[in-house]
Amino acid sequence: MKILVINCGSSSIKYKLYDTKISSLLAKGLIERIGEKNSKAKNHTEGIKLLISRIIEEGAVDKLEEISAIGHRVVHGGEVFTQPHIIDDAVIGKIKECVPLAPLHNPANLAGILSCAKVLPDTPQVAVFDTAFHQTMPEAAYLYAIPGYFYKKYKIRKYGFHGTSHQFVACQAADILGKPLEKIKLITCHLGNGCSITAIDKGKSIDTSMGFTPLEGLIMGTRSGDIDVAAVFHIMKKEKKHIADMDEILNKKSGLLGISGLSNDFRSIVEAAKRGNRFAKLAYDMFSYRIEKYIGAYYFALGGADAICFTGGIGENSKKFISDIKKKLKRIIDSKTKIMVVPTDEELMIARLTYKMVKGKQKCH
Repeated sequence: MKILVINCGSSSIKYKLYDTKISSLLAKGLIERIGEKNSKAKNHTEGIKLLISRIIEEGAVDKLEEISAIGHRVVHGGEVFTQPHIIDDAVIGKIKECVPLAPLHNPANLAGILSCAKVLPDTPQVAVFDTAFHQTMPEAAYLYAIPGYFYKKYKIRKYGFHGTSHQFVACQAADILGKPLEKIKLITCHLGNGCSITAIDKGKSIDTSMGFTPLEGLIMGTRSGDIDVAAVFHIMKKEKKHIADMDEILNKKSGLLGISGLSNDFRSIVEAAKRGNRFAKLAYDMFSYRIEKYIGAYYFALGGADAICFTGGIGENSKKFISDIKKKLKRIIDSKTKIMVVPTDEELMIARLTYKMVKGKQKCH
């Protein structure tokens, strides 16, 4: 069964085509500069047509009918979507309702869905939500200690993100351990330019570090992670900053970039720290400490763990970081707890979930 996976941005479309029978990647690519002057794609519909043409030219498929289903990454599903859904008018309407929660992402995701409906009208489409995996968190984990009015009226709560990655890594870890996912406890650490950690009990997310937005939690490439909100108010008052200014600072000018003053790229931070740059070393130490603190908290919340898994650009590729954190973790965790690097593949997970929705199967993998 050939599944096309689509990840739409406001001016781009990332795509991968899989044969789910053998988990084989048949084609991948990126359509850029959608809507820009001199672009081959004036809108997302033309972008979808262009990528289909590329797939056919490359010989991945001979005709449109060979694409059995399309899986879409959708960033925010709010509380409505607790699992992937086959897309129909009702689902589209609910995704629109979640736009205020992800104003930069959900409209682009919708554009991809509507464009595919025009180009491949007879092909089933499935929405896979970044937030869905975390909808198993209990109230005690996802609610904030603010007046309940704000949750009831505006749905202010922790949603969590990177759910597809955490789910994929959990499935892979179960395979590696040779145990059913429903019988193990895991801490999965997705570390890249964006970072999050999730506590998983019996295949279900019980807590995660990102919150109402991806800003909460760990120190990231350009995001601050956890910060005292009163400090934000203080900066705004002293520097005469507006809300938009602080949003820019906390999301795009903080994190590793803000601490080091050099870069948001972890590789550059490591190299500069080796050369003796004080602020690069400080960025590395702060980044590592925040991760260790969250792992410790989730280890306690779970009552131990069968494995702690690292994934993402940093988690999979930074040998120094993994070596350093292993040394620290081994001092405090049970000797039976495995520390593993597990490469993630969110697109493959979307393809698998799309296949399961179309075929009506329920197993993780």
